[in-house]
Amino acid sequence: MLDFLNDILWGKVLIALLITVGIGFTLASRFVQFRYFGRMFRILSASQAFKKDKHGHLSSFQALLLSVAGRVGGGNIAGVAVAITLGGPGAIFWMWIVGLMGMATSFLECTLAQTYKQAEPDGTYRGGPAHYIARGMGSKWKWLAGVYSVLLLVTFGFGFTALQSYAVATSFGDAFGVPVFYTGIGLAMIVGLIIFGGVKRIARVAEVLVPVMALGYILVAGFVLALNIERIPDVVMLIVNSAFGLEPVVGGGIGAAILMGVKRGLFSNEAGLGSAPNVAAVAYVPHPANQGVVQSFSVFIDTLIICSATAFIILLSGVYDPASANDIGGVALTQAALAEHVGEWGRSFVSIALLLFGFSTVLYNYYLGENSINFFSTENQNLFNGFRVAIIGLVCWGATTDLGTVFAFADVTMGFLALVNLIALIVLIKPGLRIMRDFDEQIADGIEQPVFDASRFADMNVDAAAWEIEPEDLEKINQRRSTPVPASGETIL
Repeated sequence: MLDFLNDILWGKVLIALLITVGIGFTLASRFVQFRYFGRMFRILSASQAFKKDKHGHLSSFQALLLSVAGRVGGGNIAGVAVAITLGGPGAIFWMWIVGLMGMATSFLECTLAQTYKQAEPDGTYRGGPAHYIARGMGSKWKWLAGVYSVLLLVTFGFGFTALQSYAVATSFGDAFGVPVFYTGIGLAMIVGLIIFGGVKRIARVAEVLVPVMALGYILVAGFVLALNIERIPDVVMLIVNSAFGLEPVVGGGIGAAILMGVKRGLFSNEAGLGSAPNVAAVAYVPHPANQGVVQSFSVFIDTLIICSATAFIILLSGVYDPASANDIGGVALTQAALAEHVGEWGRSFVSIALLLFGFSTVLYNYYLGENSINFFSTENQNLFNGFRVAIIGLVCWGATTDLGTVFAFADVTMGFLALVNLIALIVLIKPGLRIMRDFDEQIADGIEQPVFDASRFADMNVDAAAWEIEPEDLEKINQRRSTPVPASGETIL
């Protein structure tokens, strides 16, 4: 049954919806992910990106790092190797396509998450797909928001937490001979110390951990590329030719390349799943599109940089042989490939990278689970503490258990998660474009930092309390209030 559902979801339905949303919003937004690519860096380099407001909300930069902590995980190391093993080098091309289109999808979902975020009694924010479904699609769709929250809790809060723990423990055991039980205990203790401090403590850890782990991995990959610089064009051609069946058939041919590229690409960068919007919504930004732009960049970091780094490490090595690609796969393929380039310490480096990537993802998964529970209850502290204890137990259990069935089940629930979110994005594409056009118009008017005036969008059921603008931004809003805003139906293209 799990295999049947996976085939239906990933082989047909989700590919069609991902293409519809990714390409559709790319065209409707006039290629927003490329138009504002340079602005991604300007937003992040601005002092405002690092600033917390008076309530101590996460900064835009902290939200970016927390989302990167979630996007960058085992999929960037083991998942890329699996995609190459089963789909051939051509799977990387389709992973790139998913990443480029996913940048637009991430812009849309994270912009909507910011737009429809909700102010909590303590002054913090909550948001994500459950909130933009309930507020944006209307109260009659609140049941669908509830379904999404349950799927998010089951998939990320439970399933993927155990899977990341398993990947970390087994890799660490292979590299250093540490029994998985002890790795699981140690990982659970550290995770427990962090998650009981809430999202702010998780964000502080991500601020330190994510740059170290991502830059370290990229630097090693850059060293490998430098050693093999003359072969890089050949590898690029191998990837492109394999994507269109112009190389000897590997695995299941073109179909397998597309399927594995789309599936592993989505699993890695999560664009369209609706997971990152849960984090994107908690930051203070002057305009929702700001966070959409920043979160597009996190997809670029994950897929176009880190996944590509793993792919080139593998394809530039002599370990990978298309004729016998199934002989070695997963993280072992990445370890063997890097060891061939830099020596045996490369195996240990991959294990340490997987440990850091997996650890950061466990923290991210915890927050997604907490946000799911928060949709149903915000005041039952015993419920949240119980969930934290359950996460610690899952980390221990996952490290010591064969999770083949869990992985198949999580793939199915992730598929349904993506299905619900992609349907919501299709329904809400008009409000998303309306918010983007407000951002575009302010840029065109010469306003370097656009500001969101919630009073101009009252018809969209926006929570005005969540858009209490900082004093330095109020002046910009007052300058625009005298300008009429078009009706929602007049703002589309």
